[in-house]
Amino acid sequence: MQRTLTLFDTSIGKKAVMAVTGLILLGFLVGHMLGNLQVFLGADALNGYAHKLRALGPLLWGVRSVLLLALVLHTWMVVDLYVRSTAARPVGYRAYKTVATSYAAKVMWLSGIVILLFVVYHLAHFTYPGIAMSSSYTHDSHGEVYKNVISGFSVPWVTALYVLAQIFLGLHIFHGAWSLLQTLGINHPRYNGPLRGLAKSIALVIVAGNCSIPLAILAGLVK
Repeated sequence: MQRTLTLFDTSIGKKAVMAVTGLILLGFLVGHMLGNLQVFLGADALNGYAHKLRALGPLLWGVRSVLLLALVLHTWMVVDLYVRSTAARPVGYRAYKTVATSYAAKVMWLSGIVILLFVVYHLAHFTYPGIAMSSSYTHDSHGEVYKNVISGFSVPWVTALYVLAQIFLGLHIFHGAWSLLQTLGINHPRYNGPLRGLAKSIALVIVAGNCSIPLAILAGLVK
């Protein structure tokens, strides 16, 4: 137990916690996207999927609790590591030049803040219990998920906001997935290129999948 607590208090331990919690959250994002893509199958499919989730009862709340804990720990580790890094160098570099840092890494802090704000907005928009975005927006509390999604994404600026948030999410996932592999020791000069490509592909698939829903609704392809 003492060794575990000591490891948790080190930078490498905190990065490991951040990697594991990031992996949990990534798994949720993939599952969430696949579930939401059922909107293309019609109202019965999406509403049926939502009904099955609610029918899980305590198990669903157990999953939500794990996700909330993962999100809190992930955010905590990020903030703690940032504070430690800042404290270690209270005076900034006179000249700072990056050599191999990607754009996704440079905006990691910004994408993290945007994602947190978006999560709050997304929950308020569709879950607790839904907020009106226009006079035509309707929210039905009796499981009409399909109708709520169509109504919500029929508002152009709402769709634009979701797409923008997904772009930041993609940047965060790309750098996060790549860093996760490095932290867990899954790296080798021979395979780093393909692994980096894998991280980029995961990010692109999630962004494309999530963006396809509001864009298709706004374009009238899904009604």
